[in-house]
Amino acid sequence: MIAAFRPVLLVLCAAFSASALAHNPMCECKAIDAEQIRCTGGFSDGSGAPGVTLDVIGYDETILVPGKLGADSTLTFKKPGAEFYVLFDAGPGHVVEIDQADIEAP
Repeated sequence: MIAAFRPVLLVLCAAFSASALAHNPMCECKAIDAEQIRCTGGFSDGSGAPGVTLDVIGYDETILVPGKLGADSTLTFKKPGAEFYVLFDAGPGHVVEIDQADIEAP
């Protein structure tokens, strides 16, 4: 009887293992001063995100500052004159948007 449940048990174990490995994207942006903003990206499992795309996009959907996170998982950029948001894009299901209004002042 137990042998009949082995395939089901195997599928359930695999499903729980995959969900345990899941991690959520995280991104935080802070103003360094009136001119510069630094964003730091990573994942909820504590891993960094070097090389992940982080673009600064105007409200008209134009890319104002194209970028990628550096080896330290950060990107520093000059604050645009136009209204903007930051898009951290680590792939499908791993996207974070940060509106300029949510960026901490220095």
